[in-house]
Amino acid sequence: MSARPELAAYAAIDAQTRGRLHAEPPAAPRGEFQRDRDRIVHSTAFRRLEYKTQVFVNHEGDHFRTRLTHSLEVAQIGRTIARLLNISEELTEAVSLAHDLGHTPFGHAGQDALNACMKDHGGFEHNLQSLRVVDRLEQRYAEFDGLNLCFETREGILKHCSQANARELGELGRRFLDKQQPSLEAQVANRADEIAYNNHDVDDGLRSGLLTIEGLMQSRLFARHHDEVMAKYPQLNGRRKVHEIIRRMINTLILDLVATTRANLEKAGVQSLADVRGAPPLVGFSDEIREQQYELKQYLRKNLYQHYQVMRMTSKAARIIQSLFDTFLNEQRLLSPEHQESVQRDGARAISDYIAGMTDRYAMREYRRIFGVEEISI
Repeated sequence: MSARPELAAYAAIDAQTRGRLHAEPPAAPRGEFQRDRDRIVHSTAFRRLEYKTQVFVNHEGDHFRTRLTHSLEVAQIGRTIARLLNISEELTEAVSLAHDLGHTPFGHAGQDALNACMKDHGGFEHNLQSLRVVDRLEQRYAEFDGLNLCFETREGILKHCSQANARELGELGRRFLDKQQPSLEAQVANRADEIAYNNHDVDDGLRSGLLTIEGLMQSRLFARHHDEVMAKYPQLNGRRKVHEIIRRMINTLILDLVATTRANLEKAGVQSLADVRGAPPLVGFSDEIREQQYELKQYLRKNLYQHYQVMRMTSKAARIIQSLFDTFLNEQRLLSPEHQESVQRDGARAISDYIAGMTDRYAMREYRRIFGVEEISI
């Protein structure tokens, strides 16, 4: 691989980080963003992503994406884009790997259910929960709670934030109040997330049989690359055909994103990270590709996420989350002594933390332990 050129003037530089919540000696020979990435990878929350739903519950099949494999794909796509834009690959990777650390079991159904449970207690939002994980809930270091990540990594994790929550976050929430943007690296991680989940949901949907190639031909983005593959390999079928289509879709999206972002940077006259923060969002797709991406999203929503078999699964998941929350809130003695202490200190938020940290299979196991009358055991 060729040597990495000097980063662009508007890239985030770890030697110029805005710091950590708790001062620490330098990470040499690693850079500060490399240290953040390593702490994320070694965290308990990151390992749990292996058993958290992306679309299909973990036990549905060994080859479907989980939150862990999704995060790895986001990081790979993010690093590719960052290299092409000549910005920090390490920061992009750290944000990409950490962006789902606060996600509940059972995917978006779990998040929606937990948010409903918490409506009278401040609500639940997985970006804020990811920040809570890295700032407080990880218990690994002698001198502080959390992972003590750099400001730039933490701001990248926090993609969305209400004005009320932003006011409580101090410096980290300031950009939401001042209508400013995060670093380009954070913006790239956000778009890499979009590229990854659209394409791997197509792959998983086809693998599951809930989607068909014939149906996906309604999407111009899919149809275009399908026709390219069949023109070159007319006899190709099965998994190889699907892979060839999807790899081309990902490549098209990355190249369009890079070209459009470079044009946006030039048009905005961006020369520094401060310019990035003061400009409109700079990382994005061309109008044509953005429209095609939206078209594909709408197709997936109607034909995959709202498929009756997926809806049955998510309905069960929501019932598990709701039942566990209500039971723990009303009967705290069912929790371990450690979690009882947390509830005494943080109330319903501690129950939310506990449930959000569960894997799919652990949540199902807890549900059976508490409500399964066919077996009574410790």
